[in-house]
Amino acid sequence: MTRAMGRLISTIAAALLGFIALTAPVSAQIGGPSYQFIKAVKDKDLYKANTILSEPGAAIIDHRDADSGDTALHIVVKRRDLTWVNYLLAKGANPNMEDRSGNTPLVLAAAQGFTDGVTALIKAGADVNGRNRAGETPLIKAVQALNTPVVRVLIANGAKPDLADHVTGYSALDYAERDRRAGSILRLLKTPPKED
Repeated sequence: MTRAMGRLISTIAAALLGFIALTAPVSAQIGGPSYQFIKAVKDKDLYKANTILSEPGAAIIDHRDADSGDTALHIVVKRRDLTWVNYLLAKGANPNMEDRSGNTPLVLAAAQGFTDGVTALIKAGADVNGRNRAGETPLIKAVQALNTPVVRVLIANGAKPDLADHVTGYSALDYAERDRRAGSILRLLKTPPKED
């Protein structure tokens, strides 16, 4: 290989590396503020999370974890941590962000029977009829989990029992009718909402 050819290859390689560095998202860079924020949430380090969020121009509240695709709100809902749910919502976290499966924090909270989390997310504007990629609503997940208190909260806030998922074509009402253990839930779903 000639010296000129070697310099050309070195120049092309350097240009490629420079291009890759410029086009890589800042959030993906190890040690960046987004990474540090997600780490602080996972570690339950409120001081560090608050410090990062307080920095001018910090728009990372809805950043997704590079490994899981979860936002901070997804992470704290999964661990059923109401203190952190309220903290993140107060800081402006979007309650309708989806994870890689299309699950919003409300879908996850309903599936887990995290009633206080469901209530907090709804108060913050979570879509009670939002669907994941399988078409499952928070109400469908609560019915499948046989969680009457969560079903009650969702129905009281406008959840529609007749929305069907994309996999089976069943609605929350259909799932309740097919499960003999869901008698009290079925009655809730069939009772018309009270007018104010």
